[in-house]
Amino acid sequence: MNIEPIRLLRCVRFYQPVLIICLVLLSRHVHATETGGVITPHVRASLVSEQNSVEAGQSFWVALHFDIIEGWHTYWKNPGDSGNPPRIQWKLPPGFVASAIQWPYPERLPVGPLMNYGYSDEAWLLVRMTAPEVIESGQITLSAQAEWLVCQEECIPEKGQLSLSLPVTAKGDKQPSQWYARFQAIHQRLPQPAPWSSHIRVKDNEIDLRLQSDKLNSAQLQDVYFFPARYGIVEHAAKQIRTVTDQGMSLKIRRGELKAQQLSHLRGVLVFSEQLPDGIITRAFEINRSLPAGSAPQGLWLIFSFALLGGLLLNIMPCVFPILSLKALSIVQTAAQAPIRVRRNAYVFTLGVLVSFVIIAAALLMLRAGGEAIGWGFQLQSPIFVLALTWLIFVLGLQFSGVWSFGESWMGTGQDLTTRRPYISAFFTGVLAVIVATPCTAPFMGTALGYAITQPAWVALMIFLCLGLGMALPWLLISLWPGLSKYLPKPGAWMLRVEQALAFPLYATVAWLLWVLAQQVDQQSLLYTLLSLVFIALGLWFWQNTRTASRAWRIPAAMTLLIVIGLMSSLLWKLEPASAVPPTGQQTSEPYDADTLARFRAEGQQVLVNFTAAWCITCLVNEKVVLGTFEIQTELRDRAVVYMKGDWTNKDPDITRVLEQYGRNGVPLYLLFPSDPQREVIVLPNILTKGIVRRSLDQLK
Repeated sequence: MNIEPIRLLRCVRFYQPVLIICLVLLSRHVHATETGGVITPHVRASLVSEQNSVEAGQSFWVALHFDIIEGWHTYWKNPGDSGNPPRIQWKLPPGFVASAIQWPYPERLPVGPLMNYGYSDEAWLLVRMTAPEVIESGQITLSAQAEWLVCQEECIPEKGQLSLSLPVTAKGDKQPSQWYARFQAIHQRLPQPAPWSSHIRVKDNEIDLRLQSDKLNSAQLQDVYFFPARYGIVEHAAKQIRTVTDQGMSLKIRRGELKAQQLSHLRGVLVFSEQLPDGIITRAFEINRSLPAGSAPQGLWLIFSFALLGGLLLNIMPCVFPILSLKALSIVQTAAQAPIRVRRNAYVFTLGVLVSFVIIAAALLMLRAGGEAIGWGFQLQSPIFVLALTWLIFVLGLQFSGVWSFGESWMGTGQDLTTRRPYISAFFTGVLAVIVATPCTAPFMGTALGYAITQPAWVALMIFLCLGLGMALPWLLISLWPGLSKYLPKPGAWMLRVEQALAFPLYATVAWLLWVLAQQVDQQSLLYTLLSLVFIALGLWFWQNTRTASRAWRIPAAMTLLIVIGLMSSLLWKLEPASAVPPTGQQTSEPYDADTLARFRAEGQQVLVNFTAAWCITCLVNEKVVLGTFEIQTELRDRAVVYMKGDWTNKDPDITRVLEQYGRNGVPLYLLFPSDPQREVIVLPNILTKGIVRRSLDQLK
């Protein structure tokens, strides 16, 4: 039926409001589709299956499929110089198991002087699903929360809730879906085990990857490229030089920003095109090779030396002083005893330090193996841990002030040193010293800890033990050298005054911990915490003044302590995180974000990034006396250097990944990015001075 133009125009005008509403809805950031996927202005994302149904006990392939508009792209598991890989968080029916993402080999995506790895037009991220042996008939639904970054010149983070429903069928009844042929094609893009031997040599700033095979006709290979599985191993934008040899082929690759780290493994995907009579075929093979162990022992001994020296320097860091000053007082008290007692006291203190480091190392390694992005000082990212540590230090301060006592001081300041309690005191002094040392990162520690997390568990534990031995070393030497005792002051009444004076560094530690907690929880939780300190002081004072009274008074005293303990326990479960964590320090800075940093670098900006945390004493000192000063801030402004700050006070997996990229396991980390992305990033030391910062800025020229 023909429609006259005037009637058509009237129809369009009549439905114009409806059309506008539809266009507005389509232009929203994310909205659900009828198939359980999502549509954004740049990507249509959906879950698709290789099969039309599910069988009990069988495995099948599903994929997170991105249909990307022209000119835009998303990323591979190693995004290259910028970007972030897509992530999937599954919500599956009982008994279903999802594999890790199987990544088809990517394409190179040059952006100015940078090189990214990812997918344009479309992306297929494959996951193998395994159904349980018994499934109720009907229909199952696979759900996933997906996050991805889509980029052209600018980058836009997107996310959406996806779902896929499939009927349950009897065995042998499953049928291929409409996507079956595409799945078969994508499987050809998954890296395969290499059918030939490979060898790796590292010399200076170059990796030499050698392939040896009679079946590998290197003369027919085209466009050979190695995609590293991890950022920083190679320089992504650098040309990879292929050389034909009698035994096969050699690929020389320039090392990336992590070249300061010893390379023990090379993982990635080697992609090349091969000219065959039927045409050009592109193949992808997995590379997962260990380097020859010829120089490994020397490298390990160097790292162990760094760990020992870092632990030794930890004794002079400000966060450790309040506790180690108590140890010094204990040494003065025991100096007049038999040498064997002095040595045993030192051994027990060292044992406490070493056991604590082993526990922290084991917890860190287990949590990281479970997928947690954590590092040195991770326990202080927990408000509950900070609160418990605040209580402990406050109770010790009250004891040193004489508000309460429990026989003799468990920190080794009592008078009856002939009993076993001094050894218990020495052990827990070592434990407490390690706990309060975690906010500090001494020189050489960053390199040792960064190396530890990339090594097998036994190597990591040895590095942590070296850290502990370094921390206990001064006290071991003092206790094991009897001749030094004559230079120590004699015990006397002055020690009581010193003991009381040492309570004030402990109170200062409590004040600092409360400030850290204020960065992590809301104001109401902070108020409850302050009130809990009042109740603790009241309970201990009441108990101290009634413990020698009659039985009638001891019962109320015990009840008071129980009430205080109950209130403290209930507070642990009522801590609420702060809605927005304020940045540490007062100086002007840009909040760190990987996309913002990439944009600054693409614009040719010079950038100084300060990775810090409210509980990191070293970080705060550097900001107060160096980075936050008027001189350095003026210097940065005059030199047109953008100052960014990454706050690691609370857990942040993105910042943890950056720390790993630069061989660190904790803050502080200071990175100075030149305007030319081809130049190396300047990594500043952990302890800063104004001169160090100025000399680093001069290198930008």
